[in-house]
Amino acid sequence: MASRNPIISRTGTFSRSTWTTPPPGAMYGTPPYGGQHYAPPYGAEPYGAHPYGAQPYAPPAARPMTIDDVVVRGLTMLGTLVLSAALAWYFNLGPGVAGLAALVGLVLGLIVSFRQSTNPALILGYAVAYGVAIGVISRVADAIFHGIVVQAVLGTMVAFGGTLAVYALRIFRPTPKFTKFVVAAGFAAVGLMLLNWIAGFFVDGGLGLRTDSPLGWIFSLLMILLGCFFLLLDFADIEQSVQMGLPERYSWLMAFGLTLSLVWLYLEILRFLQYFSGDNE
Repeated sequence: MASRNPIISRTGTFSRSTWTTPPPGAMYGTPPYGGQHYAPPYGAEPYGAHPYGAQPYAPPAARPMTIDDVVVRGLTMLGTLVLSAALAWYFNLGPGVAGLAALVGLVLGLIVSFRQSTNPALILGYAVAYGVAIGVISRVADAIFHGIVVQAVLGTMVAFGGTLAVYALRIFRPTPKFTKFVVAAGFAAVGLMLLNWIAGFFVDGGLGLRTDSPLGWIFSLLMILLGCFFLLLDFADIEQSVQMGLPERYSWLMAFGLTLSLVWLYLEILRFLQYFSGDNE
């Protein structure tokens, strides 16, 4: 019967297949059963070569990341962002502070993105900086269009929930070609917004991408759709990272990606709602 001891089962040293019974009539001390030094079976460790003393210490492997880790880190980032936005709203910080905070957040976001950093200080710093900028922007928008911030938050929640349902129900899963398309579209969108901003110094309204016009409406809708595509890529990255067993610290990077997509969605939905909200001044 096989032994239940894992050490014995692993080495096989004490298995019955390694025993040899001398033939009848063999004399003790007569070769080949006597007068020889003991040789352990092939594959068995010699006595005195204990693995715990013969091998150097190997530190334990990092704990693999789980979905729960991403959820906890994501809620931490969102909580930090919302708290900093609420403080910026309460203290009525000016546009200058919002612009500086947005610039700091942009720099931190680029560092995290290009270096694939999992440093919690950098990632939470991004959440604080963009939280301040969003708080100021939201206060200004709500002063002009009362209640628009609540509508934008609800719209962001609906977009997040709908995108998550599409992914979880396997209605659509990102493919490599789709991923390349979304990344290229993201760079193109940022480039167009930058050109529109520069053109605004020379022509009123710039290229018309951010004006209350059919072109502005279409562009905003496309940016909202692009934000949902970003979320799909985030969900796929999280699932693949968990399956690959990446270390737990990478959950910070996954949470950063989700927060970045949610910030994009919120700002685009807020802008789109402004086109169809009455001026309450």
